[in-house]
Amino acid sequence: MSAAPDLLFRTLADPTRRALFERLCREGEQTVGALTAQAGVSQPAVSKHLAALKHAGLVRDRHEGRQTHYAAQLGALAPLLDWTRQMAGFWEGRFDRLEDLLARMDQ
Repeated sequence: MSAAPDLLFRTLADPTRRALFERLCREGEQTVGALTAQAGVSQPAVSKHLAALKHAGLVRDRHEGRQTHYAAQLGALAPLLDWTRQMAGFWEGRFDRLEDLLARMDQ
C-alpha cells in the first residue's frame, strides 16, 4: 500500500511512532513486546502506534503463534523521497537565482 505524502507526514510527526519506525529500520523485525520494552509507553499505546504505522504502509505485521512481529517497509517512504527531491530542486533554483542577483549587485 502506497500512502500519500500527507498521511506519511502525519504518521511520522508523532515522536513515539517515529521512534518505533526508526527502531524497526535500524534493528529489523521486532515483536510488540520487544518494542514496548524500550518505548517508554504502555503495550496498548505501542499497539495503537503500530496500527497507525501499518495503516500508512510504513510497517507490515506477521503473526507467529500468539506474537505479532513488525518490520519496517522502507519502500513506503518513496513519496516522501520524491517530495524531498522536488523541494530540493525548487530551493536550488531559488538559491542559484539569488546568487546571480548578488553577483550582479556586486558589479
